[in-house]
Amino acid sequence: MNFQADELTNQVAQTAREFALQHIKPHVMEWDETQVFPIEVFKAMGKLGMMGVLVPQQYGGAGLGYFEYNAIIQEISKVCGSIGLSVAAHNSLCTNHILSFGTEVQKKQWLPKLATAEWLGAWGLTEPNTGSDAGNMRTTAVKDGDLWVLNGTKSWITHGKSGDVAVVICRTGEPRTSGNSTTFVVERGTPGFTAGKKENKLGMRASETAEMIFDNCRIPDSNRLGEVGDGFRQAMKILDGGRISIAALSVGIAKGAYEAALQYSQERYQFDKPIASFQGISFKLADMATEIAAADLLIWQCCDRKQRGEKVTKEGAMAKYYASEIAVKTANEAVQVFGGYGYTKDFPVEKYYRDAKLCTIGEGTSEIQKLVIAREVLHN
Repeated sequence: MNFQADELTNQVAQTAREFALQHIKPHVMEWDETQVFPIEVFKAMGKLGMMGVLVPQQYGGAGLGYFEYNAIIQEISKVCGSIGLSVAAHNSLCTNHILSFGTEVQKKQWLPKLATAEWLGAWGLTEPNTGSDAGNMRTTAVKDGDLWVLNGTKSWITHGKSGDVAVVICRTGEPRTSGNSTTFVVERGTPGFTAGKKENKLGMRASETAEMIFDNCRIPDSNRLGEVGDGFRQAMKILDGGRISIAALSVGIAKGAYEAALQYSQERYQFDKPIASFQGISFKLADMATEIAAADLLIWQCCDRKQRGEKVTKEGAMAKYYASEIAVKTANEAVQVFGGYGYTKDFPVEKYYRDAKLCTIGEGTSEIQKLVIAREVLHN
């Protein structure tokens, strides 16, 4: 594969970088401290094609590939992990699920609004008592004539309150049995579909995370994505691609923390010398730079395979696992480079530190990624 970004990818990255610096950076701490979810920012990104990156132009999307998508997520996340997380969830989960498994009629119905951010998307798999144990979910869908009746609660849902449309995986069979779940699309405003508690989080505070509650919510069979019983298999395929997003989010946060630490280490003087001249600091910077570069290459490998239509289960898990752990490590070391100032909200690294931790949890914990990787290497 070619390790040099082409002209299109560079142009897309530049557009995302300029947008983030102009429209996101001035408000980062305000949004973080007040937990404001800035919907208008996503509408503006929709006009630039960043909310429908992978959606073909015939459905109103940008029609770009995974290299461009990676570049957008990284550039946004270097400035604000919260906004990067929401862009990733909208693109790779809700929108991509409809793109991957919807009929032509369903694609035409929902993708144009999602790709332009006229509508924001949510994706519901996790529940209060079933995180990684998705085979035991309690949210059910029961057939009633030409309708399906949904009951249950989904938790930790990005855009669970503000999303205009949600892709929801519900149990349609017995717990812990094969083929026991099915996917549905539910529009906001449907009777019986309401938002629950919004989470008060450590980091990623400008990315809305809330419950979605279904109480005898009736939807037509035409809102079903794919075959009955195919929901879990679909979800796993979507998560394979989604892990590229979280890896990109992780590397973006890591790069933001590293660049802040690099600059500060050259400006901060102790003993009449910049602290970057001391081995204790320079070695930290060397480790950061090396590990970020390695994580970047894992993501590029995933993007290359994805573009070729190849399976990315192992590679996606590797990229997500490694990049997320490196984001946490880099942000931690960046705080150390800043010393006492790094522990204050006057400097950017404390937010990178708080935001990074989510990357090791969301869309499959680091432990789950290792389970996936081990399964792949032992059975191939």
